[in-house]
Amino acid sequence: MSGPSSLEIRTEHSPTLPYAVVRLDARAVQVLESYEPNVLGGVFTDRRQPTGIKFGIGDVVNVTIFEAAAGGLFIPIEAGVRPGNFVNLPAQTVDNDGNISVPYAGTIRAAGRTNVQVQAEIVEKIKNRAIEPQVVVSLGEQRTSLVSVVGDVRTPTRYPMPATGAQDRITDALTRAGGISGQGWETWVMLERDGKRATVPFANLVYMPANNIYVQPGDRIYVYREPMKFLAFGATGQQGEFNFDAWKINLAQAVAKAGGLFDLQADPGSIFLYRREPREVAEKLGVDCTKFTSGLIPIVFTVSFQDPAGYFHATKVAMRPFDIIYVANAIQVDTTKFLNFIDKAVGTADNGVNLINDIYIARYNSRLHGR
Repeated sequence: MSGPSSLEIRTEHSPTLPYAVVRLDARAVQVLESYEPNVLGGVFTDRRQPTGIKFGIGDVVNVTIFEAAAGGLFIPIEAGVRPGNFVNLPAQTVDNDGNISVPYAGTIRAAGRTNVQVQAEIVEKIKNRAIEPQVVVSLGEQRTSLVSVVGDVRTPTRYPMPATGAQDRITDALTRAGGISGQGWETWVMLERDGKRATVPFANLVYMPANNIYVQPGDRIYVYREPMKFLAFGATGQQGEFNFDAWKINLAQAVAKAGGLFDLQADPGSIFLYRREPREVAEKLGVDCTKFTSGLIPIVFTVSFQDPAGYFHATKVAMRPFDIIYVANAIQVDTTKFLNFIDKAVGTADNGVNLINDIYIARYNSRLHGR
């Protein structure tokens, strides 16, 4: 397959898109290992557990009011036989304005607040009329603060956030939905939160714990299957798209999946890996980023399989989805192509000269016999 020569790539010259060339040595491998993509953890940086369930519009709230003695605001003197000095108010739904109503306290803001905050306001409003009041506010029915898990899971679900105890992480939420329905290496997980989205391969939740963040109220998790692939062009045994078919593969494995190097054509000293790296990673790799304007820098990594160490370096570089591997032709192959072209051109010219000579001879013989 035709493509740019190794010299053209190494000059870092392109009329359409600037890029940088980085030699894949021990230092570059160390940088790449330290800065593997960390998508969910990078987009959603808050590592704290949910601080508590906050009421929302539509939630059903229970309110219980205690007084220290009978004869107060809620407990009459002639209370008779009672289980205690308290009264349970009828359960009520947080209205469209986000409020509930409490006798003698009036309208109480509930939406966006925790039960402790609502309790404190009720006590503040009735403390001068009731006898040492205490209030307990609880969630009767949770209709907000839900987490949705849909897509390629065994049991799509929408469940309420746990009010107390251990909090769920992404993998816990997937477990509540029965787990993923496909192979882990072809499954992707997208998290939507507060208008932001981020997607990560399922494997990254396992291998990179920083991605397995806490679930927050209102999160939407979408699971889908898309095999992770890379592309191979140039003097490889085969060209085209190739599936990882594994949790992860390295550069050496990817070259092998593409049929290795084509013996009669490939330059083993010119193996190139095309990908985009974050600006901070590019700077760590020694790239001059002043000529780039975007946050992702196009980089071409080069490694030589003529150097025995090149194979070791290639086994330490993890492939990412839609990476491109390109193997340049050996110099002698390009030279041979050029000579073949010249040979064909010269042969075509010779044929043209011979044809003209044949025409002249035919005309001469015709005139001679005509006389």
